[in-house]
Amino acid sequence: MDWYFSIVKAHPVASAMAQFAVLGTLGEISSRWLAERRFFSPFGARATALRMLGWAFLAVCIKYAFTGFTGFIDGLIAHGLLPETGTFGKAFAVSLAMNLQFGPFLVIAHRLIDNAIDGRPNWANLDKGLKSLLWFWVPAHTVTFLLPIDLRIGLAAAWSLALGIILGWYNRK
Repeated sequence: MDWYFSIVKAHPVASAMAQFAVLGTLGEISSRWLAERRFFSPFGARATALRMLGWAFLAVCIKYAFTGFTGFIDGLIAHGLLPETGTFGKAFAVSLAMNLQFGPFLVIAHRLIDNAIDGRPNWANLDKGLKSLLWFWVPAHTVTFLLPIDLRIGLAAAWSLALGIILGWYNRK
């Protein structure tokens, strides 16, 4: 585990990009595998590489949002605008604020990237993506913000894989 911490500390943005490029893309692929009930290459090599780049871009946004929203909640607490609620309360507050304010941007940006890669507009089920902010991402990121800073992005990338598996399971043909 020491090697992981040293990489994340030395290269916080690049390591976030790598983790999301791999795990986020694997989540999308797993979702398709489960939905279709077979192993195959759902995107092809070029589209898979482009999806990895899309996830890497989103990872930069996520990395900055994690830091920014933690500072935002710390500032609100420091100015008496939120109560001091302990570790769990703060983790929940950061998760809720981030997913309500930054989350919709991220869902729409992700869809725009996918649409550009696929070469066609697809806005189907965008409402489900936005609803996932409440039923999946708020609880998931509450757990994430309970962890030390150096583990947060890795877990968030793993949550992307987990969501892909969940969505694939429930979208089986």
